[in-house]
Amino acid sequence: MLKILKTDFQITHFVLLMSFLNFLFFHFPFYAFVFNNLDYKSLSGIIAIISLMILMLVVNAFVFCLIFFLSRFVGKFLLALFFIINSISVYFINTYNVIIDESMIGNVINSNYEEASSFFSIKLIVYIMLLGVIPGIYIIKAKIINITWKRFLVTSSLTLLFIAILAFANSSHWLWIDKNSKQLGGLAMPWSYSVNTSLYYIHQHQKNKKEIVLPDATIKDNEKSVIVLVIGESARKQNFSLYGYGRNTNPLLSQTRNVFHFDATSCATYTTAGVKCILEHTNTDDLYEILPNYLYRNNVEVIWRTTNRGEPPVHIESYQTREALMLNCKGEACNYDEILLTGLKEQILASKKNKILIILHTSTSHGPTYSKKYPPQFETFKPVCNSVELGNCSQNELINAYDNTIVYTDYILYTVIEDLKQLTDYKSAMLFVADHGESLGEKNLYMHGMPISIAPKEQYEIPFIVWTSDSSKQLKPDKTLSQNHVFHSVLNFLSVQSPVYDEEMNIFK
Repeated sequence: MLKILKTDFQITHFVLLMSFLNFLFFHFPFYAFVFNNLDYKSLSGIIAIISLMILMLVVNAFVFCLIFFLSRFVGKFLLALFFIINSISVYFINTYNVIIDESMIGNVINSNYEEASSFFSIKLIVYIMLLGVIPGIYIIKAKIINITWKRFLVTSSLTLLFIAILAFANSSHWLWIDKNSKQLGGLAMPWSYSVNTSLYYIHQHQKNKKEIVLPDATIKDNEKSVIVLVIGESARKQNFSLYGYGRNTNPLLSQTRNVFHFDATSCATYTTAGVKCILEHTNTDDLYEILPNYLYRNNVEVIWRTTNRGEPPVHIESYQTREALMLNCKGEACNYDEILLTGLKEQILASKKNKILIILHTSTSHGPTYSKKYPPQFETFKPVCNSVELGNCSQNELINAYDNTIVYTDYILYTVIEDLKQLTDYKSAMLFVADHGESLGEKNLYMHGMPISIAPKEQYEIPFIVWTSDSSKQLKPDKTLSQNHVFHSVLNFLSVQSPVYDEEMNIFK
């Protein structure tokens, strides 16, 4: 097939062809958004849409031409790579309705192999082959004839003049474009991931120049106290029966004494920012010393166990991953988040310190493979969605699979509580807070990661569940909490006195 197609091109003709193919293959989501948010029946709307199409074609062709003029070898490599990454990006946009913004780039970069491989599907391979690899081979094989500097400068100048005239002709729509810049920028290929990847690393470098150390703290008493903080993955409040959900997804917690639940919202809709917010004393873009590091430095026993990732740098001695915990775990439960409970009670009892913080970072409700996140005996609701292409499942199947992860979460939290009850020498408590929520097909959105400014409530309304032992403190009658309440509440429970402590952000009396 490639032999039939023309492969000899002058550089200007080639970049126009590539810009057109890029437009044809990868910009349907972009223009679907434009059509849904502009009045395409009015003359003004029609002019704006046509202008955006022309602008997209011309700007892409201009940038491609600049790259190829400087180096045809680099140009071929980059353009082939663009088509492959574009094909992957458009697959995820079409399948999960995501936007490739800076926060989504952070999600991708912070995904591990297990999480990334869960998205594998035949449809993804078809997208990559048809829209990425085959055009990429054609690009590599093409023979491109360069032009003179004089012609390049004349063509570039005229192109820039045309872009400026077109932009100013549509000045009445600048406010609309600015208002929707996140969505438009996150759907424009290949600039969505190119620009946002650069921004992500620039901002990460700025934030991680130096962790801001908090002022020293002191422990006020020697009373034995242990608090377990469970960071839930992608758990949305509305699917917990504790919050009034019609299905009984919390059969164990609903029958447990001293369990309380609060309305709460997350700081963001993706793991890295959500976990950071849970562990910091205030919601900020700066990187302050996080809760485990702070307490460990101030003589509290801190144990971190995780089947997930995405947390800020943790500087403690006892940081235990799934692989480390697997060495002392036996049975089917080791394949699921129950592995986080392996020998936990014994580890607490072995501590030589009176103040103990345990953090369990779970992955139970992370999609798209919800049905693989719990043991078979927890498949309470059937039939379930077994596809990674969530749009191929009925919403009932999808919700069934997700609800089963909540039933399993209920069991894990109940087991933590039962273990803590046996530690009669300790004043104990458990906090369960999700990093963010999850979309399950509402408004044709799936999973999470939408910019918080436009995210639906399903992605940021989260559970905040608290259990306390009979000998522990009572809770304030607060109704709505934030993720930042965790930091100050843990300090209060463990009797840690600190200059950054905020009584207003403490849940205990």
